[in-house]
Amino acid sequence: MNICVYGASSALLKNIYYEKTEELGRAMGKRGHGLVFGGGATGMMGAAARGVAAENGYILGIAPRFFDQPGVLYEKCTEFIFTENMRERKKLLEEKSDATIVAPGGIGTYEEFFEIFTLKSLKRIDRPIVLYNIDGYYDKMKALLEYTAEEKFMDFSVLDLVVFLDEPTAVLDYLENYKK
Repeated sequence: MNICVYGASSALLKNIYYEKTEELGRAMGKRGHGLVFGGGATGMMGAAARGVAAENGYILGIAPRFFDQPGVLYEKCTEFIFTENMRERKKLLEEKSDATIVAPGGIGTYEEFFEIFTLKSLKRIDRPIVLYNIDGYYDKMKALLEYTAEEKFMDFSVLDLVVFLDEPTAVLDYLENYKK
């Protein structure tokens, strides 16, 4: 299975985020899963890629050409696709993967998550989506989504379209056992 991992590109985060994301990448590689990601060398993206690479796994990086600057992109990808813009990148990230893991990130990661979540809620896609809740990072996102349902801006059933998990084994078990 090729798994898309969204996540921060920041190199300024607490070490636990990098450690747990690299652990996830290693677990993906050990189980024979490929990584499809935004191609970044740093942050959650770089950590996931380093983990998969440590297990000699498949890594597909996808990034807009304007990111092709020294030190920005992960150099050990099995394959790399350059796009003209961010929208084309997101489309390919979705098309080239079978599942989505959302590691901790900022507004770019949120935007990617909410687009894929919306597509699933509209039945345009059917894939497992996991928010990788390292150190409780997504607890407030979960509370916000629950509040959104409580206030009737969405149905409670929409909450069942994503899961919040904090251990690599649990994340991969969920993805591997997902029933469409």
